[in-house]
Amino acid sequence: MSKVLVIGCGGVASVAIHKCCQVSEVFTELCIASRTKSKCAKLAAELAPKTSTKITTAQVDADDVRQLIDLITAYKPELVMNIALPYQDLTIMDACLACGVNYMDTANYEPEDTDDPSWRAVYEKRCKEAGFSAYFDYSWQWAYRKKFEEAGLTALLGCGFDPGVTQAYCAHAKKHEFDSIDTIDILDCNGGDHGCAFATNFNPEVNLREVSAPGSYWEDGHWVEIPPMSVKREYDFDQVGHKDMYLLHHEEIESLALTIPEAKRIRFFMTFGQSYLDHMRCLENVGMLSTSPVDFEGQQIVPIKFLKALLPDPASLGPRTKGKTNIGCIFTGKKDGQDKTYYIYNVCDHQECYKEVGSQAISYTTGVPAMCGALMLLTGKWNKPGVYTVEEFDPDPFLAALDKYGLPRSESRTPALVD
Repeated sequence: MSKVLVIGCGGVASVAIHKCCQVSEVFTELCIASRTKSKCAKLAAELAPKTSTKITTAQVDADDVRQLIDLITAYKPELVMNIALPYQDLTIMDACLACGVNYMDTANYEPEDTDDPSWRAVYEKRCKEAGFSAYFDYSWQWAYRKKFEEAGLTALLGCGFDPGVTQAYCAHAKKHEFDSIDTIDILDCNGGDHGCAFATNFNPEVNLREVSAPGSYWEDGHWVEIPPMSVKREYDFDQVGHKDMYLLHHEEIESLALTIPEAKRIRFFMTFGQSYLDHMRCLENVGMLSTSPVDFEGQQIVPIKFLKALLPDPASLGPRTKGKTNIGCIFTGKKDGQDKTYYIYNVCDHQECYKEVGSQAISYTTGVPAMCGALMLLTGKWNKPGVYTVEEFDPDPFLAALDKYGLPRSESRTPALVD
């Protein structure tokens, strides 16, 4: 039925590809492409005996628009799934426009070089106008709206879990549970234990930038920015237990503030253990989280890239990670004139994920929604020209697909609220 090009072959991409191969009636042909073709070939060989999906592989530098265009032109896919790094969102979008192909990704654009003068000028202007200073935001990709509309193409942004599923949860709450939503708290709990002194559960560069940035939230029509990790709460998560969580800036807040304009407050919290925070602060204090090159023995190195080389590969954590994740959204608002609370969430088991696809739950909870989002586009359930985030589409078929393919929802109508 469909030919799909997947760019990326890391932990999340591997999960998404595994899941695509479980739905061979839709994903009839897949091409897996990355800088390291041998990784693609290894995964293809592993999956070939288990699926009727025809799998091919290719080498591509996703920073090079010309290489991307050549690959897309040769393969002729109906959809490009960008499951590489957010640094490459714009080059892949450019290639999709040039070739007339639909696009999707799992995280919004951020630059690899935060010292680039041209990017820096736009960034500093946005900080003043918008009121938050995170390096990642939707503005760069939203600028492509008219181009995709005129080309008759769809670009689906941020179709992982958070962002992604959390936005579908918000669309579900708006459609089925509330007449008006007052507050949204997005809670991301990883109760897993990998036994390492310090490791990140996804790409260290992206993860550590996100965590070390100032926190921010939406309240009464504007952004409120706070020092990094300065707001801490404790929550009792279903099947995980009591965990400390911290308020972070997160991309879905930016889109939800526009698509659910009546919301008076939108916040995002993520759980962290004390050991993780101690390690991160130490690394930050000595400059290891810097993205600016430094001279070392006559060579220019980027500290955070060097740190990435030292840390465990997140894809290697699967066999040793035990425990569960719990990610969801708590809402307050009104229904039929009455105050109402509602909590929708998913619990995912690290070891069960590893048994199924050889991955820990962090990659699983991002890779499964990526496949389900692609499924929505390929089957025409989500199909309108332009650039969209997940909550701008009908949540019902997407959540039904998540229920079916490994991330079933749970609900509570009497949740404990976060103060």
